[in-house]
Amino acid sequence: MLRGLDISDMLIIDRLELSFQPGLNVLTGETGAGKSILLDSLGFVLGWRGRADLVRQGAAQGEVTAWFDLPEDHPAQAVLDGAGLPRGDELILRRVNTADGRKTAWVNDRRCSGEVLRALSDTLVELHGQHDDRGLLNPRGHRDILDEFAGLAPARAKTRAAWRDVATARKALAEAEAAMEAIRAEEEFLRHAVGELDTLDPQPGEDASLDAQRRLMQGAERIRDDVARAHQILGYDGAEGAMNDAIKWLDGVAEQADGALDAPLAALARAMVELDEAADGIAAAMDRLEFNPSELEETEERLFAIRGLARKHSVAPDDLSAFADDLRTKLAALDAGDADLAQLRGALSAAQGAYDAAAAALSDKRKAAAKRLDKAVMAELAPLKMERAVFATEITPDTAGPDGTDMVAFTVATNPGAPSGPLNKIASGGELSRFLLALKVCLTKGQSGLTMIFDEIDRGVGGATADAVGRRLASIAAGGQVLVVTHSPQVAALGAHHWRVEKRVTKGMTTSTVVPLSSPDRVDEIARMLAGDTITDQARGAARALLGH
Repeated sequence: MLRGLDISDMLIIDRLELSFQPGLNVLTGETGAGKSILLDSLGFVLGWRGRADLVRQGAAQGEVTAWFDLPEDHPAQAVLDGAGLPRGDELILRRVNTADGRKTAWVNDRRCSGEVLRALSDTLVELHGQHDDRGLLNPRGHRDILDEFAGLAPARAKTRAAWRDVATARKALAEAEAAMEAIRAEEEFLRHAVGELDTLDPQPGEDASLDAQRRLMQGAERIRDDVARAHQILGYDGAEGAMNDAIKWLDGVAEQADGALDAPLAALARAMVELDEAADGIAAAMDRLEFNPSELEETEERLFAIRGLARKHSVAPDDLSAFADDLRTKLAALDAGDADLAQLRGALSAAQGAYDAAAAALSDKRKAAAKRLDKAVMAELAPLKMERAVFATEITPDTAGPDGTDMVAFTVATNPGAPSGPLNKIASGGELSRFLLALKVCLTKGQSGLTMIFDEIDRGVGGATADAVGRRLASIAAGGQVLVVTHSPQVAALGAHHWRVEKRVTKGMTTSTVVPLSSPDRVDEIARMLAGDTITDQARGAARALLGH
Protein backbone atom coordinates (compact mmCIF):
# COMPACT_ATOMS: atom_id res chain seq x y z
CA MET A 1 0.00 0.00 0.00
CA LEU A 2 1.23 3.49 -0.89
CA ARG A 3 1.71 5.46 2.35
CA GLY A 4 3.35 8.64 1.20
CA LEU A 5 4.73 10.72 -1.65
CA ASP A 6 7.34 13.46 -1.33
CA ILE A 7 7.88 15.66 -4.41
CA SER A 8 10.48 18.41 -4.83
CA ASP A 9 11.02 20.69 -7.84
CA MET A 10 8.99 18.69 -10.34
CA LEU A 11 7.24 20.73 -13.06
CA ILE A 12 5.16 23.33 -11.14
CA ILE A 13 5.49 21.58 -7.77
CA ASP A 14 7.94 23.32 -5.44
CA ARG A 15 7.69 20.99 -2.45
CA LEU A 16 4.84 18.65 -1.64
CA GLU A 17 4.42 15.83 0.87
CA LEU A 18 1.33 13.62 0.85
CA SER A 19 0.24 10.85 3.18
CA PHE A 20 -2.23 8.34 1.78
CA GLN A 21 -4.55 5.99 3.65
CA PRO A 22 -6.21 2.64 3.01
CA GLY A 23 -9.56 2.77 1.23
CA LEU A 24 -10.74 5.22 -1.41
CA ASN A 25 -8.49 8.29 -1.72
CA VAL A 26 -9.96 11.06 -3.89
CA LEU A 27 -8.12 13.93 -5.59
CA THR A 28 -10.15 16.76 -7.10
CA GLY A 29 -9.43 20.22 -8.44
CA GLU A 30 -9.84 22.52 -11.39
CA THR A 31 -8.63 21.39 -14.80
CA GLY A 32 -4.94 22.28 -15.12
CA ALA A 33 -4.40 22.54 -11.37
CA GLY A 34 -1.74 19.82 -11.47
CA LYS A 35 -3.51 16.52 -10.83
CA SER A 36 -1.72 14.87 -13.74
CA ILE A 37 1.60 16.14 -12.39
CA LEU A 38 1.08 14.02 -9.28
CA LEU A 39 0.65 10.95 -11.47
CA ASP A 40 3.66 11.93 -13.60
CA SER A 41 5.75 12.25 -10.43
CA LEU A 42 4.55 8.92 -9.07
CA GLY A 43 5.25 7.30 -12.43
CA PHE A 44 8.73 8.83 -12.41
CA VAL A 45 9.70 7.34 -9.04
CA LEU A 46 8.25 3.98 -10.15
CA GLY A 47 10.51 3.97 -13.20
CA TRP A 48 7.78 4.40 -15.78
CA ARG A 49 8.77 5.90 -19.10
CA GLY A 50 7.09 9.25 -19.52
CA ARG A 51 7.78 12.88 -20.30
CA ALA A 52 11.42 14.00 -20.08
CA ASP A 53 11.02 17.64 -18.99
CA LEU A 54 10.03 17.01 -15.37
CA VAL A 55 12.46 19.29 -13.50
CA ARG A 56 10.93 22.59 -12.35
CA GLN A 57 12.25 25.56 -14.29
CA GLY A 58 15.25 27.12 -12.54
CA ALA A 59 15.90 24.08 -10.30
CA ALA A 60 19.11 22.03 -10.52
CA GLN A 61 17.22 18.76 -10.04
CA GLY A 62 13.86 17.28 -9.22
CA GLU A 63 13.33 14.51 -6.70
CA VAL A 64 10.48 12.17 -5.80
CA THR A 65 10.29 9.75 -2.87
CA ALA A 66 7.52 7.21 -2.36
CA TRP A 67 7.14 4.79 0.50
CA PHE A 68 4.99 1.68 0.78
CA ASP A 69 3.93 -0.74 3.49
CA LEU A 70 5.30 -4.13 2.47
CA PRO A 71 4.02 -7.31 4.16
CA GLU A 72 6.39 -10.26 4.37
CA ASP A 73 4.51 -12.17 1.66
CA HIS A 74 4.21 -9.23 -0.77
CA PRO A 75 5.40 -10.07 -4.33
CA ALA A 76 7.78 -7.10 -4.21
CA GLN A 77 9.88 -8.96 -1.62
CA ALA A 78 10.85 -11.51 -4.30
CA VAL A 79 11.90 -8.68 -6.64
CA LEU A 80 14.08 -7.22 -3.89
CA ASP A 81 15.68 -10.61 -3.27
CA GLY A 82 16.35 -11.10 -6.96
CA ALA A 83 18.01 -7.68 -7.22
CA GLY A 84 20.10 -8.21 -4.07
CA LEU A 85 18.34 -5.34 -2.27
CA PRO A 86 17.43 -5.29 1.44
CA ARG A 87 13.88 -6.32 2.28
CA GLY A 88 11.73 -5.13 5.16
CA ASP A 89 8.21 -4.13 6.18
CA GLU A 90 8.67 -0.74 4.48
CA LEU A 91 9.82 0.01 0.95
CA ILE A 92 11.29 3.43 0.15
CA LEU A 93 11.82 4.43 -3.47
CA ARG A 94 13.72 7.61 -4.35
CA ARG A 95 14.60 8.94 -7.78
CA VAL A 96 16.38 12.11 -8.86
CA ASN A 97 16.25 13.80 -12.26
CA THR A 98 18.85 16.48 -12.98
CA ALA A 99 18.17 19.44 -15.25
CA ASP A 100 20.36 17.89 -17.95
CA GLY A 101 18.27 14.71 -17.97
CA ARG A 102 20.38 12.31 -15.86
CA LYS A 103 18.34 10.01 -13.63
CA THR A 104 19.45 8.17 -10.50
CA ALA A 105 17.35 5.81 -8.36
CA TRP A 106 17.58 4.24 -4.91
CA VAL A 107 15.61 1.46 -3.24
CA ASN A 108 15.91 1.40 0.54
CA ASP A 109 19.00 3.63 0.19
CA ARG A 110 20.68 1.28 -2.32
CA ARG A 111 21.39 2.41 -5.87
CA CYS A 112 19.38 0.54 -8.48
CA SER A 113 18.40 0.64 -12.14
CA GLY A 114 15.20 1.79 -13.77
CA GLU A 115 14.50 -1.84 -14.67
CA VAL A 116 14.38 -2.77 -10.98
CA LEU A 117 12.01 0.13 -10.29
CA ARG A 118 9.71 -1.01 -13.07
CA ALA A 119 9.78 -4.60 -11.82
CA LEU A 120 8.80 -3.37 -8.35
CA SER A 121 6.10 -1.08 -9.73
CA ASP A 122 4.40 -4.05 -11.41
CA THR A 123 3.79 -5.50 -7.95
CA LEU A 124 2.91 -2.20 -6.25
CA VAL A 125 0.69 -0.03 -8.44
CA GLU A 126 -1.89 -0.50 -11.19
CA LEU A 127 -2.63 2.73 -13.11
CA HIS A 128 -5.75 3.16 -15.21
CA GLY A 129 -5.63 6.40 -17.13
CA GLN A 130 -8.35 8.39 -18.82
CA HIS A 131 -7.07 7.19 -22.20
CA ASP A 132 -6.89 3.48 -21.36
CA ASP A 133 -10.06 2.93 -23.39
CA ARG A 134 -7.97 3.46 -26.51
CA GLY A 135 -6.54 0.02 -25.83
CA LEU A 136 -10.09 -1.32 -25.68
CA LEU A 137 -10.83 0.24 -29.05
CA ASN A 138 -7.87 -1.54 -30.65
CA PRO A 139 -8.63 -5.25 -31.12
CA ARG A 140 -4.89 -5.93 -31.34
CA GLY A 141 -4.72 -5.45 -27.59
CA HIS A 142 -7.70 -7.62 -26.73
CA ARG A 143 -5.72 -10.85 -26.97
CA ASP A 144 -3.17 -9.51 -24.49
CA ILE A 145 -5.96 -8.51 -22.09
CA LEU A 146 -7.51 -11.98 -22.28
CA ASP A 147 -4.14 -13.67 -21.78
CA GLU A 148 -3.41 -11.45 -18.79
CA PHE A 149 -6.76 -12.30 -17.25
CA ALA A 150 -6.19 -16.04 -17.74
CA GLY A 151 -2.54 -16.04 -16.64
CA LEU A 152 -1.44 -17.51 -19.94
CA ALA A 153 2.10 -16.12 -19.90
CA PRO A 154 3.68 -19.62 -19.59
CA ALA A 155 1.55 -21.01 -22.43
CA ARG A 156 2.38 -18.00 -24.61
CA ALA A 157 6.08 -18.40 -23.79
CA LYS A 158 5.91 -22.06 -24.84
CA THR A 159 4.18 -21.10 -28.09
CA ARG A 160 6.72 -18.38 -28.79
CA ALA A 161 9.58 -20.80 -28.19
CA ALA A 162 7.96 -23.29 -30.58
CA TRP A 163 7.51 -20.51 -33.15
CA ARG A 164 11.21 -19.62 -32.87
CA ASP A 165 12.08 -23.31 -33.36
CA VAL A 166 9.96 -23.38 -36.52
CA ALA A 167 11.66 -20.22 -37.80
CA THR A 168 15.09 -21.66 -37.04
CA ALA A 169 14.29 -24.98 -38.75
CA ARG A 170 12.78 -23.19 -41.76
CA LYS A 171 15.84 -20.97 -42.09
CA ALA A 172 18.23 -23.94 -41.84
CA LEU A 173 16.28 -25.81 -44.55
CA ALA A 174 16.17 -22.75 -46.83
CA GLU A 175 19.91 -22.17 -46.44
CA ALA A 176 20.65 -25.86 -47.13
CA GLU A 177 18.40 -25.84 -50.20
CA ALA A 178 20.05 -22.67 -51.49
CA ALA A 179 23.49 -24.15 -50.92
CA MET A 180 22.44 -27.36 -52.66
CA GLU A 181 21.13 -25.42 -55.63
CA ALA A 182 24.42 -23.55 -55.86
CA ILE A 183 26.37 -26.82 -55.76
CA ARG A 184 24.10 -28.45 -58.33
CA ALA A 185 24.65 -25.48 -60.63
CA GLU A 186 28.39 -26.26 -60.67
CA GLU A 187 28.12 -30.05 -60.42
CA GLU A 188 29.48 -30.64 -63.95
CA PHE A 189 32.44 -28.39 -63.27
CA LEU A 190 33.10 -30.05 -59.90
CA ARG A 191 33.13 -33.57 -61.29
CA HIS A 192 35.37 -32.59 -64.22
CA ALA A 193 37.77 -30.63 -62.02
CA VAL A 194 38.01 -33.39 -59.42
CA GLY A 195 38.64 -35.92 -62.19
CA GLU A 196 41.53 -33.81 -63.56
CA LEU A 197 43.01 -33.32 -60.13
CA ASP A 198 42.63 -36.97 -59.19
CA THR A 199 44.35 -38.00 -62.44
CA LEU A 200 47.26 -35.62 -61.95
CA ASP A 201 47.37 -36.03 -58.15
CA PRO A 202 49.67 -33.02 -57.47
CA GLN A 203 51.44 -33.03 -54.10
CA PRO A 204 52.58 -30.10 -51.97
CA GLY A 205 56.22 -29.21 -52.80
CA GLU A 206 56.17 -31.19 -56.05
CA ASP A 207 56.39 -28.06 -58.21
CA ALA A 208 59.71 -27.01 -56.66
CA SER A 209 61.06 -30.57 -56.80
CA LEU A 210 60.19 -31.00 -60.49
CA ASP A 211 61.62 -27.60 -61.34
CA ALA A 212 64.91 -28.51 -59.65
CA GLN A 213 65.08 -31.85 -61.52
CA ARG A 214 64.34 -30.11 -64.80
CA ARG A 215 67.08 -27.54 -64.25
CA LEU A 216 69.57 -30.30 -63.35
CA MET A 217 68.79 -32.34 -66.44
CA GLN A 218 68.95 -29.26 -68.69
CA GLY A 219 72.37 -28.40 -67.21
CA ALA A 220 73.63 -31.97 -67.52
CA GLU A 221 73.34 -31.90 -71.30
CA ARG A 222 75.64 -28.89 -71.44
CA ILE A 223 78.42 -30.08 -69.05
CA ARG A 224 78.49 -33.87 -69.36
CA ASP A 225 81.02 -33.98 -72.29
CA ASP A 226 83.52 -31.75 -70.46
CA VAL A 227 83.19 -33.84 -67.32
CA ALA A 228 83.79 -37.04 -69.33
CA ARG A 229 86.91 -35.57 -70.94
CA ALA A 230 88.22 -34.51 -67.54
CA HIS A 231 87.59 -38.01 -66.17
CA GLN A 232 89.47 -39.53 -69.09
CA ILE A 233 92.46 -37.21 -68.66
CA LEU A 234 92.72 -38.07 -65.00
CA GLY A 235 92.45 -41.81 -65.69
CA TYR A 236 95.13 -44.53 -66.34
CA ASP A 237 95.61 -43.34 -69.86
CA GLY A 238 96.23 -39.85 -68.62
CA ALA A 239 97.49 -38.33 -65.39
CA GLU A 240 97.19 -41.49 -63.30
CA GLY A 241 99.34 -43.52 -65.77
CA ALA A 242 101.94 -40.74 -66.08
CA MET A 243 102.23 -40.46 -62.30
CA ASN A 244 102.58 -44.24 -62.00
CA ASP A 245 105.41 -44.17 -64.54
CA ALA A 246 107.11 -41.31 -62.70
CA ILE A 247 106.89 -43.15 -59.36
CA LYS A 248 108.22 -46.35 -60.97
CA TRP A 249 111.20 -44.55 -62.54
CA LEU A 250 112.08 -42.61 -59.41
CA ASP A 251 111.66 -45.64 -57.17
CA GLY A 252 114.15 -47.55 -59.34
CA VAL A 253 116.91 -45.02 -58.74
CA ALA A 254 116.02 -43.85 -55.22
CA GLU A 255 118.68 -45.94 -53.46
CA GLN A 256 121.39 -44.42 -55.63
CA ALA A 257 120.17 -40.87 -54.91
CA ASP A 258 121.20 -41.14 -51.26
CA GLY A 259 117.68 -40.14 -49.95
CA ALA A 260 117.27 -37.12 -52.20
CA LEU A 261 114.18 -38.67 -53.88
CA ASP A 262 112.39 -39.78 -50.70
CA ALA A 263 110.41 -36.55 -50.29
CA PRO A 264 109.33 -36.36 -53.97
CA LEU A 265 108.20 -39.97 -53.83
CA ALA A 266 106.10 -39.30 -50.70
CA ALA A 267 104.52 -36.27 -52.33
CA LEU A 268 103.70 -38.28 -55.43
CA ALA A 269 102.12 -40.98 -53.24
CA ARG A 270 99.89 -38.38 -51.62
CA ALA A 271 99.04 -36.89 -54.99
CA MET A 272 98.00 -40.30 -56.21
CA VAL A 273 95.54 -40.57 -53.30
CA GLU A 274 94.04 -37.15 -54.08
CA LEU A 275 93.94 -37.97 -57.75
CA ASP A 276 92.02 -41.19 -57.04
CA GLU A 277 89.49 -39.24 -54.90
CA ALA A 278 89.06 -36.66 -57.65
CA ALA A 279 88.51 -39.35 -60.25
CA ASP A 280 85.97 -41.13 -58.03
CA GLY A 281 84.07 -37.84 -57.44
CA ILE A 282 84.00 -37.08 -61.15
CA ALA A 283 82.77 -40.61 -61.84
CA ALA A 284 79.97 -40.13 -59.29
CA ALA A 285 79.05 -36.82 -60.90
CA MET A 286 78.91 -38.51 -64.26
CA ASP A 287 76.53 -41.09 -62.83
CA ARG A 288 74.24 -38.32 -61.61
CA LEU A 289 74.35 -36.62 -64.95
CA GLU A 290 73.42 -39.83 -66.65
CA PHE A 291 69.64 -39.86 -67.53
CA ASN A 292 67.25 -41.08 -70.15
CA PRO A 293 66.53 -38.23 -72.61
CA SER A 294 62.77 -38.99 -72.33
CA GLU A 295 62.94 -38.38 -68.55
CA LEU A 296 63.47 -34.64 -69.13
CA GLU A 297 60.46 -34.57 -71.41
CA GLU A 298 58.31 -36.40 -68.83
CA THR A 299 59.45 -34.08 -66.03
CA GLU A 300 58.68 -30.99 -68.07
CA GLU A 301 55.27 -32.33 -69.09
CA ARG A 302 54.24 -32.97 -65.47
CA LEU A 303 55.64 -29.64 -64.30
CA PHE A 304 53.76 -27.76 -67.01
CA ALA A 305 50.56 -29.75 -66.29
CA ILE A 306 50.69 -28.82 -62.59
CA ARG A 307 51.31 -25.15 -63.34
CA GLY A 308 48.60 -25.08 -66.02
CA LEU A 309 46.04 -26.54 -63.60
CA ALA A 310 47.08 -24.05 -60.93
CA ARG A 311 46.53 -21.15 -63.35
CA LYS A 312 43.20 -22.60 -64.42
CA HIS A 313 41.88 -22.63 -60.86
CA SER A 314 43.73 -19.46 -59.73
CA VAL A 315 45.59 -21.18 -56.91
CA ALA A 316 49.26 -21.73 -56.12
CA PRO A 317 50.68 -25.07 -57.36
CA ASP A 318 51.31 -26.19 -53.79
CA ASP A 319 47.62 -25.47 -52.94
CA LEU A 320 46.19 -27.75 -55.63
CA SER A 321 45.95 -30.71 -53.26
CA ALA A 322 43.97 -28.71 -50.67
CA PHE A 323 41.83 -27.23 -53.46
CA ALA A 324 41.03 -30.74 -54.64
CA ASP A 325 39.99 -31.67 -51.09
CA ASP A 326 37.57 -28.69 -51.02
CA LEU A 327 36.01 -29.74 -54.30
CA ARG A 328 35.68 -33.32 -53.07
CA THR A 329 33.93 -31.98 -49.93
CA LYS A 330 31.41 -30.12 -52.10
CA LEU A 331 30.79 -33.22 -54.15
CA ALA A 332 30.34 -35.25 -50.98
CA ALA A 333 27.82 -32.67 -49.75
CA LEU A 334 26.02 -32.91 -53.06
CA ASP A 335 25.99 -36.69 -52.92
CA ALA A 336 24.76 -36.62 -49.32
CA GLY A 337 22.53 -33.59 -49.89
CA ASP A 338 19.28 -35.42 -50.38
CA ALA A 339 19.72 -37.23 -47.06
CA ASP A 340 20.61 -33.97 -45.29
CA LEU A 341 17.63 -32.16 -46.81
CA ALA A 342 15.36 -34.99 -45.77
CA GLN A 343 16.66 -34.70 -42.22
CA LEU A 344 16.14 -30.91 -42.22
CA ARG A 345 12.63 -31.31 -43.61
CA GLY A 346 11.94 -33.80 -40.84
CA ALA A 347 13.21 -31.32 -38.24
CA LEU A 348 10.97 -28.60 -39.71
CA SER A 349 7.99 -30.93 -39.68
CA ALA A 350 8.65 -31.84 -36.04
CA ALA A 351 9.04 -28.17 -35.07
CA GLN A 352 5.84 -27.29 -36.93
CA GLY A 353 4.04 -30.11 -35.15
CA ALA A 354 5.25 -28.87 -31.76
CA TYR A 355 4.12 -25.33 -32.61
CA ASP A 356 0.72 -26.52 -33.82
CA ALA A 357 0.25 -28.45 -30.59
CA ALA A 358 1.33 -25.49 -28.42
CA ALA A 359 -0.85 -23.05 -30.38
CA ALA A 360 -3.84 -25.40 -30.18
CA ALA A 361 -3.39 -25.81 -26.41
CA LEU A 362 -3.12 -22.02 -26.04
CA SER A 363 -6.25 -21.56 -28.14
CA ASP A 364 -8.17 -24.02 -25.98
CA LYS A 365 -7.12 -22.16 -22.85
CA ARG A 366 -8.16 -18.85 -24.40
CA LYS A 367 -11.59 -20.18 -25.29
CA ALA A 368 -12.11 -21.43 -21.75
CA ALA A 369 -10.80 -18.15 -20.31
CA ALA A 370 -13.05 -16.12 -22.63
CA LYS A 371 -16.12 -17.68 -21.01
CA ARG A 372 -14.81 -16.88 -17.54
CA LEU A 373 -13.93 -13.31 -18.55
CA ASP A 374 -17.35 -12.72 -20.09
CA LYS A 375 -19.04 -13.97 -16.93
CA ALA A 376 -16.78 -11.86 -14.69
CA VAL A 377 -17.26 -8.67 -16.74
CA MET A 378 -21.02 -9.15 -16.83
CA ALA A 379 -21.02 -9.46 -13.05
CA GLU A 380 -19.08 -6.17 -12.80
CA LEU A 381 -21.36 -4.34 -15.25
CA ALA A 382 -24.48 -4.79 -13.14
CA PRO A 383 -23.33 -2.50 -10.27
CA LEU A 384 -22.27 0.04 -12.91
CA LYS A 385 -25.84 0.53 -14.20
CA MET A 386 -25.18 -1.65 -17.26
CA GLU A 387 -27.02 -4.76 -16.20
CA ARG A 388 -28.68 -5.03 -19.62
CA ALA A 389 -25.45 -4.79 -21.56
CA VAL A 390 -23.88 -7.91 -23.02
CA PHE A 391 -20.12 -8.34 -23.15
CA ALA A 392 -18.71 -11.18 -25.26
CA THR A 393 -15.19 -12.25 -26.20
CA GLU A 394 -15.01 -13.54 -29.77
CA ILE A 395 -12.12 -15.80 -30.79
CA THR A 396 -11.59 -16.43 -34.51
CA PRO A 397 -8.74 -18.03 -36.48
CA ASP A 398 -5.87 -15.75 -37.36
CA THR A 399 -2.62 -16.06 -39.28
CA ALA A 400 -0.13 -18.13 -37.29
CA GLY A 401 2.38 -16.11 -35.35
CA PRO A 402 4.53 -16.17 -32.20
CA ASP A 403 1.47 -15.69 -29.97
CA GLY A 404 -0.63 -18.38 -31.58
CA THR A 405 -3.36 -18.61 -34.20
CA ASP A 406 -6.18 -16.67 -32.53
CA MET A 407 -7.74 -13.28 -33.14
CA VAL A 408 -9.51 -11.95 -30.05
CA ALA A 409 -12.09 -9.17 -30.12
CA PHE A 410 -14.34 -7.78 -27.40
CA THR A 411 -17.89 -7.12 -28.58
CA VAL A 412 -20.77 -5.48 -26.75
CA ALA A 413 -24.49 -4.95 -27.05
CA THR A 414 -25.54 -2.06 -24.83
CA ASN A 415 -29.30 -2.44 -25.22
CA PRO A 416 -31.63 -5.46 -25.18
CA GLY A 417 -32.29 -6.81 -28.64
CA ALA A 418 -29.58 -4.65 -30.23
CA PRO A 419 -26.93 -6.40 -32.30
CA SER A 420 -23.50 -6.79 -30.77
CA GLY A 421 -20.50 -5.17 -32.36
CA PRO A 422 -17.02 -3.74 -31.76
CA LEU A 423 -16.62 -1.51 -28.73
CA ASN A 424 -15.66 1.56 -30.75
CA LYS A 425 -18.85 1.37 -32.83
CA ILE A 426 -21.35 0.43 -30.14
CA ALA A 427 -20.28 1.98 -26.82
CA SER A 428 -20.44 5.68 -25.95
CA GLY A 429 -17.68 7.46 -24.04
CA GLY A 430 -19.30 6.85 -20.67
CA GLU A 431 -20.00 3.24 -21.53
CA LEU A 432 -16.40 2.74 -22.57
CA SER A 433 -15.24 4.03 -19.18
CA ARG A 434 -17.48 1.56 -17.39
CA PHE A 435 -16.43 -1.33 -19.61
CA LEU A 436 -12.83 -0.40 -18.86
CA LEU A 437 -13.49 -0.27 -15.13
CA ALA A 438 -15.20 -3.66 -15.23
CA LEU A 439 -12.32 -5.18 -17.20
CA LYS A 440 -9.65 -3.69 -14.95
CA VAL A 441 -11.40 -4.96 -11.84
CA CYS A 442 -11.55 -8.45 -13.35
CA LEU A 443 -7.87 -8.32 -14.34
CA THR A 444 -6.64 -7.26 -10.92
CA LYS A 445 -8.68 -9.66 -8.82
CA GLY A 446 -6.45 -11.86 -6.71
CA GLN A 447 -3.52 -9.43 -6.75
CA SER A 448 -2.78 -8.67 -3.12
CA GLY A 449 -1.13 -5.49 -1.86
CA LEU A 450 -1.78 -3.61 -5.09
CA THR A 451 -2.59 0.10 -5.08
CA MET A 452 -5.02 0.89 -7.89
CA ILE A 453 -5.02 4.38 -9.40
CA PHE A 454 -7.84 5.61 -11.63
CA ASP A 455 -7.31 8.82 -13.59
CA GLU A 456 -10.73 10.23 -14.53
CA ILE A 457 -12.16 6.76 -15.04
CA ASP A 458 -15.61 8.34 -14.57
CA ARG A 459 -15.41 10.76 -17.49
CA GLY A 460 -18.47 10.82 -19.69
CA VAL A 461 -20.85 9.70 -16.94
CA GLY A 462 -22.96 11.61 -14.44
CA GLY A 463 -25.88 11.40 -12.08
CA ALA A 464 -26.85 7.92 -10.96
CA THR A 465 -24.28 6.33 -13.24
CA ALA A 466 -21.44 8.35 -11.71
CA ASP A 467 -22.76 7.35 -8.27
CA ALA A 468 -22.68 3.70 -9.36
CA VAL A 469 -19.09 4.06 -10.58
CA GLY A 470 -18.11 5.70 -7.29
CA ARG A 471 -19.76 2.98 -5.25
CA ARG A 472 -17.95 0.30 -7.27
CA LEU A 473 -14.64 2.07 -6.68
CA ALA A 474 -15.41 2.33 -2.97
CA SER A 475 -16.25 -1.36 -2.91
CA ILE A 476 -12.91 -2.21 -4.54
CA ALA A 477 -11.12 0.06 -2.08
CA ALA A 478 -12.73 -1.62 0.91
CA GLY A 479 -10.19 -4.41 0.78
CA GLY A 480 -7.19 -2.34 -0.21
CA GLN A 481 -6.28 1.08 -1.53
CA VAL A 482 -7.64 3.04 -4.47
CA LEU A 483 -6.58 6.52 -5.62
CA VAL A 484 -9.02 8.35 -7.89
CA VAL A 485 -8.52 11.57 -9.81
CA THR A 486 -12.03 12.76 -10.59
CA HIS A 487 -14.23 15.65 -11.71
CA SER A 488 -17.38 13.84 -10.61
CA PRO A 489 -18.97 15.10 -7.34
CA GLN A 490 -20.76 11.76 -6.93
CA VAL A 491 -17.46 9.88 -6.98
CA ALA A 492 -15.67 12.44 -4.80
CA ALA A 493 -18.40 12.23 -2.18
CA LEU A 494 -17.78 8.51 -1.74
CA GLY A 495 -14.09 8.92 -0.90
CA ALA A 496 -12.84 8.01 2.54
CA HIS A 497 -10.04 10.59 2.19
CA HIS A 498 -10.19 13.72 0.07
CA TRP A 499 -7.49 16.10 -1.25
CA ARG A 500 -7.88 19.17 -3.44
CA VAL A 501 -5.20 20.05 -5.97
CA GLU A 502 -4.71 23.81 -6.23
CA LYS A 503 -2.67 26.08 -8.46
CA ARG A 504 -1.23 29.26 -6.90
CA VAL A 505 0.73 32.22 -8.26
CA THR A 506 3.22 33.76 -5.84
CA LYS A 507 5.62 36.53 -6.91
CA GLY A 508 4.99 35.70 -10.55
CA MET A 509 5.69 31.98 -10.08
CA THR A 510 3.02 29.33 -10.54
CA THR A 511 3.07 26.36 -8.20
CA SER A 512 0.76 23.45 -7.54
CA THR A 513 -0.08 22.13 -4.10
CA VAL A 514 -2.38 19.54 -2.58
CA VAL A 515 -4.58 20.33 0.41
CA PRO A 516 -6.20 17.66 2.63
CA LEU A 517 -9.86 18.52 3.16
CA SER A 518 -11.76 18.47 6.43
CA SER A 519 -15.49 17.73 6.45
CA PRO A 520 -16.55 21.41 5.98
CA ASP A 521 -13.93 21.82 3.26
CA ARG A 522 -15.27 18.75 1.49
CA VAL A 523 -18.74 20.25 1.45
CA ASP A 524 -17.43 23.40 -0.26
CA GLU A 525 -15.29 21.42 -2.74
CA ILE A 526 -18.14 19.14 -3.79
CA ALA A 527 -20.44 22.16 -3.98
CA ARG A 528 -17.89 23.80 -6.31
CA MET A 529 -17.87 20.65 -8.44
CA LEU A 530 -21.67 20.83 -8.61
CA ALA A 531 -22.16 24.58 -9.11
CA GLY A 532 -18.92 25.98 -10.50
CA ASP A 533 -17.09 29.08 -9.25
CA THR A 534 -20.09 30.53 -7.40
CA ILE A 535 -21.00 28.25 -4.53
CA THR A 536 -24.65 28.65 -3.51
CA ASP A 537 -26.46 27.41 -0.46
CA GLN A 538 -28.38 25.05 -2.70
CA ALA A 539 -25.08 23.62 -3.95
CA ARG A 540 -23.86 23.15 -0.38
CA GLY A 541 -27.12 21.40 0.46
CA ALA A 542 -26.69 19.06 -2.47
CA ALA A 543 -23.08 18.43 -1.44
CA ARG A 544 -24.16 17.55 2.10
CA ALA A 545 -26.73 15.17 0.68
CA LEU A 546 -24.09 13.45 -1.42
CA LEU A 547 -21.81 13.21 1.62
CA GLY A 548 -24.66 11.85 3.73
CA HIS A 549 -24.34 14.69 6.27
